[in-house]
Amino acid sequence: MKNTASRINIKNKRAAFDYEIVDEYTAGIVLTGTEIKSIRAGKASLVDTFCYIHNGEIWVKNMYIARYELGSYGQHGERRDRKLLLNKKEIRSLQNDTKAPGYTIVPLRMYIDDNGRAKLKIALCRGKKEYDKRQTLKEKDDRREMDRAMKHR
Repeated sequence: MKNTASRINIKNKRAAFDYEIVDEYTAGIVLTGTEIKSIRAGKASLVDTFCYIHNGEIWVKNMYIARYELGSYGQHGERRDRKLLLNKKEIRSLQNDTKAPGYTIVPLRMYIDDNGRAKLKIALCRGKKEYDKRQTLKEKDDRREMDRAMKHR
């Protein structure tokens, strides 16, 4: 079980580029049997995924989990809304923070913890402007150049 836990690490690569991360939370996900099997096989994606709060519950929308190829009749919908598990205090805090313009809740990565449960790391984010994105690219290039210079010494 521990080998599976460390191996599954599905990231949302666009999140760090498109958003400035303000605060992070770790949430459990309510899944069906075939969904967890597909995640353990690494067949999931967080592209174009976001979270919203409805009736005091937090949900993740547009998260892709492939159909389990060995499953039979009880298959799940690939992009259905899935409930996230956070305590009420955290949900209230997120709800108050997202009322401000420009803030949203974005999933950063999905992984399997040491107990074999699927977890989703979500973040309260503020959208970046175009010049902020250029600055992020410049910093990334500078870091890459510094790493190359250190290797060639």
